[in-house]
Formats: sequence, structure tokens, C-alpha cells
Amino acid sequence: MNILNTIRERRSIHTFKDQEVNTELLEEIFTYGSYAPTHYMTEPWKIKIYQEGGKTAFVDAILASYQRIGMLKMDGSPKSVKMNDSMKKFLLEIPHHAVIYFEKKEDLIRYEEEYASVCAFIQNVQLAGWEHGVGMLWTITPYMHDPQFLKDIGLNNEKVKIAAVMQLGYPDRVPKDKGRSPIQDKLEIITD
Repeated sequence: MNILNTIRERRSIHTFKDQEVNTELLEEIFTYGSYAPTHYMTEPWKIKIYQEGGKTAFVDAILASYQRIGMLKMDGSPKSVKMNDSMKKFLLEIPHHAVIYFEKKEDLIRYEEEYASVCAFIQNVQLAGWEHGVGMLWTITPYMHDPQFLKDIGLNNEKVKIAAVMQLGYPDRVPKDKGRSPIQDKLEIITD
């Protein structure tokens, strides 16, 4: 594939095969991500990948956060127990979870520059993954903003910001192209 085809054909993946991506390939994919534009060459992105047995504590932290913020009930009712068990099973079946984060900057302009670089890094990672048959889902979820969740996974809410939690693996099913709006609907060219 060439880069233009990859940009057009990449899809967000919601279901994954029961197969892990080997560490060398993950490192290669994230290395390509690191060629994202980065202000002052700070390369602000940091990654924690949870896989195999490492997923258990991570998924438990997600569920505890969902319970704290009221997205999951823990009242002991059969419905709540089933919902919690179902969510845990679903999350544990995802081969890899990657937390992408960066150190917060007090200066708002620098903060935005770092966040923009990390987002470009994430998109590069998705494109590099797609080239290797690895699919991803870039998630922005409520637990990312829960200070206790960050503490539970060993991060300091006052010092770092999670930009995304990526779900990674070989796609079980690739969604169809939903198309895009004509760019002319969003593009304004000013000549005077």
C-alpha cells in the first residue's frame, strides 16, 4: 500500500482476533509513530502497553473508575453483576491496551503544542499499524479524567495527561467505508 491508500482505507477496529501482536512489531509501529511533528523536538509521547496478565489490573482499574463515576453500578443486583462481568470479559479479550500520555506543561501554548504532537503521533501509529495489518481503536473515555484511575495505573494526575487509550490487535472484522463530507463544505479559500 502507499500512504494515500493507507490514509483512506484505515478503519477504527472494534473487534479483534484472539491473537497478540509480537513485541518487535509493536515497537516498530510505535517507532513509526515517533516521526510525528514535535515542537522543539520534545517527543512528548509516553506509552504504557497492557497485555497478557498485565491487562487484569488495568481492566480492574477501568471498572473501578466506571463504578466511581456512576457508569457501572455495584449494588450486587444480578443485572449489575452481569454488566460488570460482561464489560470485564470484553476488555480482557482485547489483545493490547496502550495508554498514550504526556507531561503537562503550565504554559498553555506549550501544553497545546505537546498535545498536538501526541495526537499526530497517535495517528502515525494507527497508519503504521494498518500497514502491518494491525487495527486500533483510539478511545477518549471518561476514566481518563479520573484522578484515581491514573493513580491506580501508576500515573500522577497533576503531572500527566492521558491523550488516548488505544485498543490494538489484528482485526476480526473491518467496518465498511462510511465516506466523508466533500472537503469543499469545510474549506474556505481567501484570496483578498
